[in-house]
Amino acid sequence: MTKKLFLDIETLPADESKHTVLKTIYEDKKAKGKKVDESFESFVIQSSLDGSFGRIFCIGVAVDNESVSCLTGSEAEIIKNFWEMAKDVNIFIGHNIFDFDLRFIYQRSIILGVEPTQNLSFQRYRNNPIFDTMYEWSKWNLSDKISLDKLARALGLKSSKEDGMKGSLVYDYFKTGKYQEIYNYCKADVEVTRTIYKKMNFDII
Repeated sequence: MTKKLFLDIETLPADESKHTVLKTIYEDKKAKGKKVDESFESFVIQSSLDGSFGRIFCIGVAVDNESVSCLTGSEAEIIKNFWEMAKDVNIFIGHNIFDFDLRFIYQRSIILGVEPTQNLSFQRYRNNPIFDTMYEWSKWNLSDKISLDKLARALGLKSSKEDGMKGSLVYDYFKTGKYQEIYNYCKADVEVTRTIYKKMNFDII
């Protein structure tokens, strides 16, 4: 039987221990005339999209039709628990996981010394073992990267963004200690992704 894992991650900018090296990179880019953010603070915040320096705050997961849960704790613990859960999974399903979620997880796994239990192929133009709802919707038209919110609305589904929360607010919520709100948002993304997957595969009409 095919075992499916639905997933979504929430990330944070680099912690303070990485600011010195980021400052060097920032200044070097400026000296070379490359385009950089107006301020170093903004440059650091953008590291939340870069697995080289950003970090994973939580991973929302659901196996097949089981309830959605959220992996939390230290980043190394989160990644270790993710790979333990994923060791016998056949298909990994998410939105934009080719370019972001799974790539980020692999990069952080290497940096933190957590060996993955699967060596997934990131070969494009296929939907197994990675089913990316963003690319499956556009049929790999790279100029048509639809957001999860827009796709949910197009399919007549309740979006996980309807309550005012969105990915760009995660760091603000983190700084004010609103951890549970982030966990709930991450789990909502997983749930809507699972529903989208089922609708795209005609499991629900």
